[in-house]
Amino acid sequence: MSYQVIARKWRPQRFDDVVGQQAVTQTLRNALASGRLAQAFVFAGARGVGKTTTARILARALNCIKGPTPDPCGECDACVEIAQGRDLDVLEIDAASHTGIDNVREVIISNLAITPARDRYKIFIIDEVHQLSNHSFNALLKSVEEPPPHVVFIMATTELHKIPDTIQSRAQVYEFRTIATTAIAAQLRHIADAEAISIADDALTILARYAEGSMRDAQSAFDQVLSFSGATVTAADVAAVLGLVGHDLLFDILTAVADEDAAAAFALAGRAVEAGYDLRILCRELAGVVRAMTLVSIDPTRLSDPEVVLESDRARLQALVTRFSREDLLRSFDLVARAEADVRLASQPRYALEMALLKWIHLRKLVPLADLIGQLEKGGLAPAPPTTGTPAAVPKPAQSFGARPPFAPRQAPPLSRPPAPVPRPDAPGATTPAGAPDGPLPADFKDRFLAELQRQNRTFYNLHVATAQKIELDGGRLVFTFGPVHETMRQQVEARRQWLESLAESVAGRKVGVATARSGAADAPAVRPPAGVEPPAPVAPLPDADLRARAMADGGVQAMLDVFPAEIREVEEIK
Repeated sequence: MSYQVIARKWRPQRFDDVVGQQAVTQTLRNALASGRLAQAFVFAGARGVGKTTTARILARALNCIKGPTPDPCGECDACVEIAQGRDLDVLEIDAASHTGIDNVREVIISNLAITPARDRYKIFIIDEVHQLSNHSFNALLKSVEEPPPHVVFIMATTELHKIPDTIQSRAQVYEFRTIATTAIAAQLRHIADAEAISIADDALTILARYAEGSMRDAQSAFDQVLSFSGATVTAADVAAVLGLVGHDLLFDILTAVADEDAAAAFALAGRAVEAGYDLRILCRELAGVVRAMTLVSIDPTRLSDPEVVLESDRARLQALVTRFSREDLLRSFDLVARAEADVRLASQPRYALEMALLKWIHLRKLVPLADLIGQLEKGGLAPAPPTTGTPAAVPKPAQSFGARPPFAPRQAPPLSRPPAPVPRPDAPGATTPAGAPDGPLPADFKDRFLAELQRQNRTFYNLHVATAQKIELDGGRLVFTFGPVHETMRQQVEARRQWLESLAESVAGRKVGVATARSGAADAPAVRPPAGVEPPAPVAPLPDADLRARAMADGGVQAMLDVFPAEIREVEEIK
């Protein structure tokens, strides 16, 4: 006897054998048991989920010698011939080959009046019925609406929306769902055990995932793998035959991204090319792993779910999950999904993949803007103190809002540590204590210090330092004096005192103390920009002298000015 493929050999013969379609099969069983039978059915669903198989079982149930019955015997002439596709009273029509109206008239309409030769019903099974032309549907409409009592129509389609509403309204429509991965894997295990095939559970899971809900696709792929490996099948055999990417390579790529190792990422891209993998499939598989990591990050119990992660991959995936935040995973999935499209359209797919991996590594260096604003509201960001006598260069901020990136580098300057407790002075004009070395500073020190301060942090200079009434050298220290309405600005300068002292030390080449003081008079700021430095734009006078001060003292305003390189030119009170 010639070899029979698994999909045909293991085709279900009873309603109970149909996998994953309990809602449909149970409804049909109840209709047969109660005698509430329609004369036209539409079975809709994806390929390989059991539409045509269920149509044949329904035909056997209607024409079985014991029927109509929900459990056809499978032994009578009608059951055997319908199963083998040679029953004269059950006509299977491929609508793709009979699209024209003449075919419909010749094959269907002309045979309606002829009674069955032997069976109880003359049954027309029309596969891919959506392929019929509009004229064919119109010719079929009256027959579907009022067929002879001995005729039943069963129409199967993968595209229900292409069937006219006039046909759907005259038939009972049953929608077949895609089959769950676990159900497909369980059926493949049943087949493997019956066929004495040794196959690992991970290999069955890979086959089930590859089928994407289609039992027929899974069985066809299983047949293909058996031709390659024989009676013993491993997960590596399945991946090799189906052209899937080995999971070791996927996890190596994710590890390289987590380590921010660009050289390793380029090497792994080369390894994928040398292995002959389709780089689109590589991106698709990476997206699947990132999705699995996201699910485990949200719900750790999903780590034991075989639909999420294979048992052999659980340890590596669990270790990687701890190295990615949820924001990282969301950005990663978006990047990998777009990389698949880029690779498909690129003239050099390898280059597109390499650049995507490099961009992925760069995304690891970013933190959300909301986190930065939160840090600013807690204490503000200050440039890191320089470790040598030369101040570290700080990139000049962008001059337009549109040029700012949505995320800032993770290596942003660390939060300044809170200053040591300072006793509050009781009288105006008192200064906060600050240790200062003995000996006067050079006469030009103040100008050089303010120039360097403005160069390193223009926003801080314009917003806080420039509001001081005066800045004076007092022996070996620098004193910032603020009026009563600028108390918040004085506190901000005091909070950055350690950084200011470090900056002053880098300019003077020796330790320099920094202190703040309060003035009893509400005079206008007397700070002038140092020589050679462009002064900030003048601020128009306001009707209310305290309005600007109150606006500048607002925590939200200060946070936004620290993030964005902007200057407040006018303040208006909204009444």
